[in-house]
Amino acid sequence: MKSTKAKPASLSAKDSAALLATLQARFEKNPARHAKLDWSAVQKRLGAKAEKLAALQQMEATGGEPDVIGQDAKSGEFLFVDCAPQSPAARQSLCYDRAALDGRKKFPPKGCVTELAAEIGVELLDEEQYFALQQRGEFDTKTSSWLKTPPEIRALGGAIYGDRRYNRVFIGHNGADSYYSGRGFRGLLRV
Repeated sequence: MKSTKAKPASLSAKDSAALLATLQARFEKNPARHAKLDWSAVQKRLGAKAEKLAALQQMEATGGEPDVIGQDAKSGEFLFVDCAPQSPAARQSLCYDRAALDGRKKFPPKGCVTELAAEIGVELLDEEQYFALQQRGEFDTKTSSWLKTPPEIRALGGAIYGDRRYNRVFIGHNGADSYYSGRGFRGLLRV
């Protein structure tokens, strides 16, 4: 999915302040997602990484509602993940990757998740990260989210997704060229 307008490499001071206020309010409203983490440390790290703020703005603009869900023990990076209750609406109806998109001759979707994730500047969640997110709330109760697919599954034409139904988290599969109005993707941004 190619964007018709280039995303800014950095945000204006006004836009940065507005985004930081939104992120701080969300952080403070949802302490269970990031127990023992302090917003001032997150904000300090964000202040030194303008390109990360631009990616967070893209996550926000596409309906992701990014929030901190932890901190990498090795690198110290804060982990922002899309925490919207349902898979972000502006990122739905996409197949998995370029090969799947190019291979779909009838009724191709508007794009693919791997390219849009790269355009935004985020990683796709893998199974382990998706399960960790689901421990911090209930997500994808009406939608589903494509997940980073292991190469051995992708080599056979498939891709995986996750959702929550019946108070349980499920990992499912489809052909990578499939796309659904209720399936999008959640991104991970390391700051």
